[in-house]
Amino acid sequence: MKGIIGKKVGMTQIFDEQGQVVPVTVIEAGPCYVTQVRTADRDGYTAVQLGFETIKPTRLTKGQLGHLNKFGLPALRHLREFRVKNGSAELEEGAVVKADVFQKGEMVDVVGVSKGRGFAGTIKRHNFNRQPKTHGQSDRERAPGAVGMRATPGKTLRGQRMGGHMGDERVTVQNLRVEVVDAERNLLAIRGSVPGRKGGIVLIKPSVKAKR
Repeated sequence: MKGIIGKKVGMTQIFDEQGQVVPVTVIEAGPCYVTQVRTADRDGYTAVQLGFETIKPTRLTKGQLGHLNKFGLPALRHLREFRVKNGSAELEEGAVVKADVFQKGEMVDVVGVSKGRGFAGTIKRHNFNRQPKTHGQSDRERAPGAVGMRATPGKTLRGQRMGGHMGDERVTVQNLRVEVVDAERNLLAIRGSVPGRKGGIVLIKPSVKAKR
């Protein structure tokens, strides 16, 4: 089973062997603890539950502490599951997963929650064009324009692109290359940008669309 929970640190740049500048996102990946192994016989599917980021035990409920104390694990803030296909998880409860589970040059998918943008208009949210600044308009420049219909059906259809809440959604960025693996400091440097703010939690998994 390959996969790890991390925290986005920020972006920087490194130089490769040819001297080219490579923009990378630095992620504090692990250490993660295996808090539960789900099996097909007992749970109906196979998965590994990982825990990340130790906190004070008083921040968790008794039920959460009981779940972790069952295997002598510390209090952990974030728990996430990683599905395992075609076989067993090959991990046991209490095991530690570190950044060296991935290697330099490996292709990964990164899952995170995008930055929340609040209420956004149609220009920012759906890339609409603005309306003409001339011909007497005073307050219609960034308005979406007509959204209604004729007498039939006489209503605005569901799904019409309009202003509304933007961001704060689960986003997956695929086929990113691991450029640096620092197991001692639990750091991964991944080429390109990953979703979310600094300090946001991300899931790193093997790429499902990379060329084999």
